Amino acid sequence: MKEGVEERQGWGVLLRREWLAALAVLLGGILLHSMNVLMLATVLPTIVGELGGAALMSLPSTAFLASSIVAATCAGLITATFGARNTYCTGAAIFSAGAVLISLAPAMGWVIAGRFVQGFGGGLIAGVAYVLVRSTFPEAAWARAISLLSGMWSVSILVGPLVGGVFARYGHWRGAFVAVSVIAVVLTVGAFRWLPSTRPVTTGRARFPGVRLAFICAAIASASSAAVTSLPLAKAGLIALAVALLAAMLRLDRKASAPLLPSDAFSLSTPTGVGMWLILLVAVAYSPLQIFIPIFLQSLHGLDPLSAGYGVACASLGWTAAALLAAGAPEVWRARFILIGPLTMAVSLVAAGLFADSVLLVLYLAIFGIGVGIGVCWAFVAQRIMSGARKGDEAIAASSVPTMQQMGFALGAALSGLAANTAGFAVGLPHEAMAHVAFVVPVCFAVSAAIGCVVALRLNALAAQTLSS
Repeated sequence: MKEGVEERQGWGVLLRREWLAALAVLLGGILLHSMNVLMLATVLPTIVGELGGAALMSLPSTAFLASSIVAATCAGLITATFGARNTYCTGAAIFSAGAVLISLAPAMGWVIAGRFVQGFGGGLIAGVAYVLVRSTFPEAAWARAISLLSGMWSVSILVGPLVGGVFARYGHWRGAFVAVSVIAVVLTVGAFRWLPSTRPVTTGRARFPGVRLAFICAAIASASSAAVTSLPLAKAGLIALAVALLAAMLRLDRKASAPLLPSDAFSLSTPTGVGMWLILLVAVAYSPLQIFIPIFLQSLHGLDPLSAGYGVACASLGWTAAALLAAGAPEVWRARFILIGPLTMAVSLVAAGLFADSVLLVLYLAIFGIGVGIGVCWAFVAQRIMSGARKGDEAIAASSVPTMQQMGFALGAALSGLAANTAGFAVGLPHEAMAHVAFVVPVCFAVSAAIGCVVALRLNALAAQTLSS
């Protein structure tokens, strides 16, 4: 579809009757996956009060994140072997089984196991959703579809705590997971009914990538350990180990007959490789918002936890609003937005550090700007990754987008802890000391966004070369 036709049709290029059911299934899957992160945070105190295991409170979230990254990494390979629709249905069914396991939990260990199962199902859903966008809609509609998918993460900020809070308030936390299980079953049926049937790309059984997955799991464990280690030197060593393990996995993957990532992953000479770098960098830059900004808002401005949480939600609002407003931009503006995005994030992160202990309204605007930055470029970078895929890498390239997103968030969480601890972060710090930490953390992550600007220039240069050839 030509660009001029797309501009005249606007959202009509995507919101057609024959595609609405499939779009609803894809959006519902992302919402189900994302809302469960915040839903668990809401009901976890109630779970601990009934089952005990306070010392294990961080493990359900860690298990979910680790399993999600592994599943998202494998999504392209599984899709190529079994087909996109079958993979999506399997992910939703696995997610439902994990929710059932949690609802029946007699001890915290069951909750952790259930979250691990849920994470794998959710990772498949998130990974294959981008593959299905590629196979379900024309390329003219990809940016808008991806914008809606990313917007579901913002909607989850409202839905997740609401669902968890309602059930926890009346002492029926298990009911929240029963409801999630039922929704996942409905999603499975809907996916089988409305998503397009796609044939596997490969024939026969692919060799199980055990060694590569072991490297990924070890890297996740190392990054997770860095997030909870107090010694800066040990934290830096664990982060370096995680990066080295991922590099070793990538080297093995490039030689494999059935790769988990595109053959040109992280290459600086192809749009897919450069786009993966940019997705990773902006995800890293975004990650401190969910970890340390709420603490700074409470300590420096006296906000209660709920108000601080919704203050950080300004970033999610900015992400969604920018993504939806920019989705229909013409090609010349898409290239500009790819650069404007990380540039806006860099400026906003510096502003967040400068005004962390100053005017609250300005700080909120800076938080909003961080979300606007990632939202205005995300869909277009993802589109570059998908459209620039080499022949045979189409499914793997599409599924690499959520993989890079989750890896960026995990790496960013570890790096933010390193930055905070190096700056002297501790619970109960005096006001001036906390203000210093609140300046250092966001400014450090502005570096990631600034590097993203350089990568964005490279991505646009490659796109221009492709158009001219």
